[in-house]
Amino acid sequence: MTEKTLDTNKTTAKLTIKDLTGLVKMGIVDSNTIAAFAGLWLAMHFTNTPFLENITTVIFLVVGVAAIIAGAGCWNNYFDRDIDGLMERTKDRPTITGRITPKTTLVAFIVLTILGEILLFMTTPLAGIFGLIGVFLYNVVYTMWAKRKLVSNTIIGSFSGAMPPLIGWFAITPTIQQPAIMLFLLMFCWQPAHFYAIAIRRKDDYAAAGIPMLPVVKGVERGRKSILLWVGFLTILPFFMFDFGIVYVILATVLNVIWIILGLRGYKTAEPYKWATLMFIYSLNYLVILFVAMMIIAPFV
Repeated sequence: MTEKTLDTNKTTAKLTIKDLTGLVKMGIVDSNTIAAFAGLWLAMHFTNTPFLENITTVIFLVVGVAAIIAGAGCWNNYFDRDIDGLMERTKDRPTITGRITPKTTLVAFIVLTILGEILLFMTTPLAGIFGLIGVFLYNVVYTMWAKRKLVSNTIIGSFSGAMPPLIGWFAITPTIQQPAIMLFLLMFCWQPAHFYAIAIRRKDDYAAAGIPMLPVVKGVERGRKSILLWVGFLTILPFFMFDFGIVYVILATVLNVIWIILGLRGYKTAEPYKWATLMFIYSLNYLVILFVAMMIIAPFV
């Protein structure tokens, strides 16, 4: 047995669930699938569509969205191999360690994307089309271009990140209504506040890889101000979401005020890294609470 064979066997033996979840970026799959399900759930509520009678559509939507998001994660891992190895936070990804080959990663991207799109088109053509739009915006516009070239990469990436609720909505109805628009705007405005916090925490990583994130190019202070700006935009949205119920509007407003207070209190006193970490953790809990709340509250509106 050659030394190369021994190395290959050793690499294969190291393949773990963590490698597979890292390949598809499971955290992103989870959050986007929840957002898509929220869009579907609310569309059912506002159009009086029975849930159990359309359980097949629900399953196709959930699995389809999860598949195309997982596929996008594979593509990101495949395309970013040249920069992932330069960053501390990504140097252990299976495409960098060699535990999963580029060819396998590319095949996984193709299979997951095709499977996901087939399932989405089996709900409605519009859901499938918006799925394709999301895939194109993330894989091509963001990953292959904006992420590496533009300081506004996070804003541009937010368009693809805001697609899942619309895909879920259009899986039930072809008509666009204000609740669907508000779901899109919620996801769109949340993303800069969330990802600028990551960019501040990982500023040195992004600088080493040559990625022009806002805190790298414009400075940490500019990044902190931009987070507060986008949180400010979020505080406006609940006042256009009374269709979701007064309880939701109050809850969202309270969460927004808390986020602003936390941001302002720590702005002058906390170290940028600690401040950004607080904002990052809060942003994760914020989004989960709001989506769960709107799904629970909607049936009672």
